[in-house]
Amino acid sequence: MSANEHTIPSRKEIALSDTWDLSKLFTNDDDWNKALTEVEKKAEKIASFQGTLGKSASSLADYLDFAKDLGLLLERLGSYAFLRQSEDESENAARSMVGKITMTGTKIRAASAWDNPEILAIPQKNMDGFLTHERLSEYRIYLQKLLRYKPYILSDKEERIIALFSEGDSAISDTFSVLTNVDFDFGMIETKEGKRPLSQSTFSVFLENSDRQIREQAYKKFYGVFENHKTTLGSLYSGSVNKDVIHARISGYSSARAAALFPDNVSETVYDNLITAISGKLNILHRYYSLRKRALKVQELRHYDVYAPLVPNVKKITSWNEAVDLISNALSPLGDEYVSTLRGGLLGRWADRYENKGKHSGAYSAGKYTGDPYILMNYKNDSIRDVFTLAHEGGHSMHSWYSARNNPFMHYDYSIFEAEVASTFNEELLFRYLLKNSDSKEMRLYLINKHADELLATLYRQTMFAEFEKTTHELQEEGTPLTLDILRGQYRKLLEKYFGKEMVFEDASDLEGLRIPHFYHAFYVYKYATGVSAALALADRVLGGGAKERDDYFAFLKSGGSRFPIDALKVAGVDMSSPEPVNAACDAFGKLVDELEKLL
Repeated sequence: MSANEHTIPSRKEIALSDTWDLSKLFTNDDDWNKALTEVEKKAEKIASFQGTLGKSASSLADYLDFAKDLGLLLERLGSYAFLRQSEDESENAARSMVGKITMTGTKIRAASAWDNPEILAIPQKNMDGFLTHERLSEYRIYLQKLLRYKPYILSDKEERIIALFSEGDSAISDTFSVLTNVDFDFGMIETKEGKRPLSQSTFSVFLENSDRQIREQAYKKFYGVFENHKTTLGSLYSGSVNKDVIHARISGYSSARAAALFPDNVSETVYDNLITAISGKLNILHRYYSLRKRALKVQELRHYDVYAPLVPNVKKITSWNEAVDLISNALSPLGDEYVSTLRGGLLGRWADRYENKGKHSGAYSAGKYTGDPYILMNYKNDSIRDVFTLAHEGGHSMHSWYSARNNPFMHYDYSIFEAEVASTFNEELLFRYLLKNSDSKEMRLYLINKHADELLATLYRQTMFAEFEKTTHELQEEGTPLTLDILRGQYRKLLEKYFGKEMVFEDASDLEGLRIPHFYHAFYVYKYATGVSAALALADRVLGGGAKERDDYFAFLKSGGSRFPIDALKVAGVDMSSPEPVNAACDAFGKLVDELEKLL
């Protein structure tokens, strides 16, 4: 199906070869339903293990073997249902499968809530002996990571209550999503081509319009709707922060941030070092905004000007196969196995390539232990950005591919902290390849401007978000109610800090802090900034090094969950406990600004 067609095809109109092949998970929906019955029946045996885990290493291994088999089946079921729903979100059968597996998963978590407390109740002397037993060898890392939670695990009754209530944890974020994506009516925007709908997804498109009047119109109309619902939005976000604080206190963590960082064994100083390093490099960001003001030839730089194109979009048609060729060439420094595996997957059926009616928007990679590391795309052959998106998602998928093949199931999955490294690394190699082989000043200027904007968005902007999350949670923990005025005031301070004196804000600009979906999954966004910093450092190391540097990078890809993320990245050759990679990333952004100043 051509990406150039003006009408969006239905799912059945898409060529089979352009869709992913889910048969490695389940051959069809009937087989999925049979497996769901199997997992429900299997789960009935959970209670039979209670009270046996501390008897011997073999008893513990019997339960972990059972839990592994149950977990593998649950993951397959969940992956298939999620991917099927993504194909067409209006299809009732797929939505029903997602609902069924969600409920089943909740029941199983509640039924097995006793297992972690029982494992952690095993006397340390006995556990030390268990960990040397051959039958527990594939679970050793899993158990060692679990034992870290000993100070924060409650009784089995309390853990069961928490598990039962966990299904409602998403209620606040779900309400925010429904309110802003479904109930909000942003109206229409007047353009030269006629009226066009304004929505959450089209807002960014309007802000990238070269016509300043359209940008201003879209910005004010968009935030006008948020202004009309500001009290509700403030209450939702305040409730989300309060939920984070309550959960942390129930389990005994010193703070909500400490609780969020604990699973990755990331020190709070890493988070603080990021904010401190970026704060020390804001002069580079401010210089870019000054450049943007001059390039746009405006007397005042407004908040709706920050995404306006500085250079015309370069029109270039790149078919799917041509995109795969470009990506393969760019990633050739990683060697034959990496390139041939990714290339085979992209030209085969790892990816669901093109848009169809009802399909999930955007792009993602969904690599699991079983099946292929699937990729969802809505590829358009007239968008260079989509070539970068494909390289990005391919990085995630190859990370999953190596992790699943080099680790047991119980600790194969890598952390979100590490996830953005492999994907951004691929984008960086593609950028350098395209820049080196660009055949016009226009293309070179476009690539540098695009790369600068994306580095700004990932490095500086996500750090600003991270600083806001740190501040709001600390205020809540100190006993300061998060009123609407306090939330807006704190966010405005950050806007002024990060954008500098060149920026002139609107009265509603600080409402941006109440429209960011990531804020409902607290202390997540900082990982984008650390990830891009690590990726840039590793790209320099691999491209500037030899076999050892490349092998070090592959050791990281193969780590899965066998190491904590800071340790895994040290194996690759970058120390994220130090602010040095962040400072270097800021300097790389500065060099892009230098190039733009010369070319514009």
